[in-house]
Amino acid sequence: MLPTDEPLSHLGPSLLLLLQLQLLLPPASAFFPNIWSLLAAPGSITHQDLTEEAALNVTLQLFLEQPPPGRPPLRLEDFLGRTLLADNLFAAYFGPGSPSRRFRAALGEVSRANAAQDFLPTSRNDPDLHFDAERLGQGRTRLVGALGETVVAARALDHTLARQRLGAALHALQDFYSHSNWVEMGKQQPHPHLLWPRQGLRNLAQVGDPTCSDCEELSCPGNLLGFTLLTSGYFGTHPSKPPGKCSHGGHFDQSSSQPPRGGINKDSTSPGFSPHHMLHLQAAKLALLASIQAFSLLRSRLGDRGFSRLLDITPASSLSFVLDTTGSMGEEINAAKIQARHIVEQRRGGPMEPTHYVLVPFHDPGFGPVFTTSDPDSFWQQLNEIHALGGGDEPEMCLSALELALLHTPPLSDIFVFTDASPKDAFLTNRVESLTQERRCRVTFLVTEDPSRVQGRPRREVLSPLRFEPYEAVALASGGEVIFTKDRYIRDVAAIVGDSIADLVTLPLEPPVVVPERPLVFSVDGLLQRVTVRIHGEVSSFWIRNPAGLQTQLLVEVTGLGSRGNPGDPLPHFSHVVLRGVPHGAELGRVPLEPMGPRERGLLAASLPPTLLSTAGPFSLELIGQDGVGQGLHRAAPQPCAVVPVLLELSGPPGFLAPGTKAPLSLRIASFSGPQDLDLRTYVNPSFALTSNLSRVRLEQNESAWGCLWLKVPDTAASDSVVMVTVTATDREASTVPPTHAFLRLLVLGPAPQDQLPAPVHSTDPVLTTTSPAFHLSTLVTPGRAGGGLVSNPWWGTVGAVLLLLGLASW
Repeated sequence: MLPTDEPLSHLGPSLLLLLQLQLLLPPASAFFPNIWSLLAAPGSITHQDLTEEAALNVTLQLFLEQPPPGRPPLRLEDFLGRTLLADNLFAAYFGPGSPSRRFRAALGEVSRANAAQDFLPTSRNDPDLHFDAERLGQGRTRLVGALGETVVAARALDHTLARQRLGAALHALQDFYSHSNWVEMGKQQPHPHLLWPRQGLRNLAQVGDPTCSDCEELSCPGNLLGFTLLTSGYFGTHPSKPPGKCSHGGHFDQSSSQPPRGGINKDSTSPGFSPHHMLHLQAAKLALLASIQAFSLLRSRLGDRGFSRLLDITPASSLSFVLDTTGSMGEEINAAKIQARHIVEQRRGGPMEPTHYVLVPFHDPGFGPVFTTSDPDSFWQQLNEIHALGGGDEPEMCLSALELALLHTPPLSDIFVFTDASPKDAFLTNRVESLTQERRCRVTFLVTEDPSRVQGRPRREVLSPLRFEPYEAVALASGGEVIFTKDRYIRDVAAIVGDSIADLVTLPLEPPVVVPERPLVFSVDGLLQRVTVRIHGEVSSFWIRNPAGLQTQLLVEVTGLGSRGNPGDPLPHFSHVVLRGVPHGAELGRVPLEPMGPRERGLLAASLPPTLLSTAGPFSLELIGQDGVGQGLHRAAPQPCAVVPVLLELSGPPGFLAPGTKAPLSLRIASFSGPQDLDLRTYVNPSFALTSNLSRVRLEQNESAWGCLWLKVPDTAASDSVVMVTVTATDREASTVPPTHAFLRLLVLGPAPQDQLPAPVHSTDPVLTTTSPAFHLSTLVTPGRAGGGLVSNPWWGTVGAVLLLLGLASW
């Protein structure tokens, strides 16, 4: 399944949609991912819950301490007794209707990186990363190191990498309270020295100290021996459990069957998974307080502006331009300048001012360099210096420049490409498609050449009338569009730049296929504030009429249900989901949605028949419901989804890279439909040496293979720089099957030791926590994916299917 995360809008409720194809319980566990809590241990507090609740608390603290310009300060009492939601926070701080999609997406990155620690082969069985096997000092060192790497990556403006390292740090921090006996020792506050390592950990159990007694039952409330030494449980067989030591415990812990049997983990409310399940809520409370401390620590280290950028605490998007600078592009470049200047002037100082600017020029044979800044004046100065120079023949290096822009543009952003030429580098089409979806960026091409035109600017060869198809493929994959126009209209067409970076919902056509000379019908509901109809091509006239009138689990979370009405008003609700084939729009099926938990939480679920996803082509999703007064609601995802036959998982070392070293990388390839005869190719940016022991693999259905790669970091590698590794799998026998890609970002640091993280100057106490046992936390995020052994069928039991994010983050 390809991720298809695309913003929609403040014009209607937003939601996060998860599609479950196969859920594999992992060979290791900690606080559960959200989906496991729903299926295996209802009522458990998850890693994602803790991460999001902590981030929302510190964000509210920031909002309380930094009143918004031109708006009254927030009052804490306005949030008491209410579930803390991102939409409500943003509406109160930035104004009604201000979207929180970027913040929720950034927080989702942190949460997914947190959950992935239990799945990635480089981290899932490492006791140092989970505070297992009494490796408490080593765990604290790795935890502090991950937080330091978060700061370095954030200061280098690689916020994707920073969020990955932050998620890893929070996972370890939260595991401490579930895997150690800190709670059993009667502690009511987080450990005072985990995040500030100037003082050593004291009272640690030593190798010869017995810590647990034998327990034959699932529930083991009294198996810890009566002493005041700090210990943690052993998991599995590496390292092996010494005599007298505690196990982690639970169904998947092989060490728990060796005396002393049982375990001490508090990961869930289920005795089958957690022998100390009765202390789960106490452990979760301390893990939440500690997570708040970690976020506050980062806020102190990065400052309010840097912290806000780390979590995208803004309703605004970023602005990225990719500009053809050949001699025939004068009008297009001027149009881009005018529109950019308009955006800078109109939104400066307001909540919708772009947070990040990216500019990438290209021609033939060159492209770049990339220019990135957060200063609108610097961006304008750089853009104003670009002029159309030389060249003028077709084609150009457009997709290379677009790929460069995608690597430097924050997720959930819009990228605008101005050109009058087809791509010379069309071989990059599929890789760029995948990168748009990995980055969740929408790409819009403004092309000032009619693709059917015979005459045009000089060409070195006869070009196909289908030469613009790569642009159409990239636009479709990203939820964007290709707009063909003429030079004299480019300034009017460029006005879409200002509209497109605002949040929008997409209304589906009924029927979804455009038929010549037949009306195009779409429904408008009461939650919409403005409707924009964009028509491309030669239009002589138009009119708009208002009629006034494997089992697959689908999880939908609707946010913002109560943020636009008065207290007590009926809430909107959604009844079912429709799946349609792409591009012809044939209905594949519709299934009802059932509420899960309190209605105001907005969590819905559906069971999808396997036949709905048996199609080999892409499909789209539509959500059907009613608002609070019974009027219809209809939302469509702008990006198509696709079921891919191969899953790639690429992971690297948990820490940073150092110049002059060789770093091992791990690659897992899983086949969902077989047989698959795959070629594997690797790319590195910048061009570091990369070797692999796996260049070709043949897999049967549900088989997996693992490969090892070695990345050589040269002595001359720049400190505080980022390396991007891409692996592509191509089916040798099925030419119609698109390649699959995996992306990995790694941080290069110099040899100088990091300075210590200081204690935060801001409060680390929770601003708001709920008092009910279930915490009623804020947003639903994705779990990671489980790994396995050698090329074979997985040896663990299949409970459901692999959970993959569709990420339709705002409907």
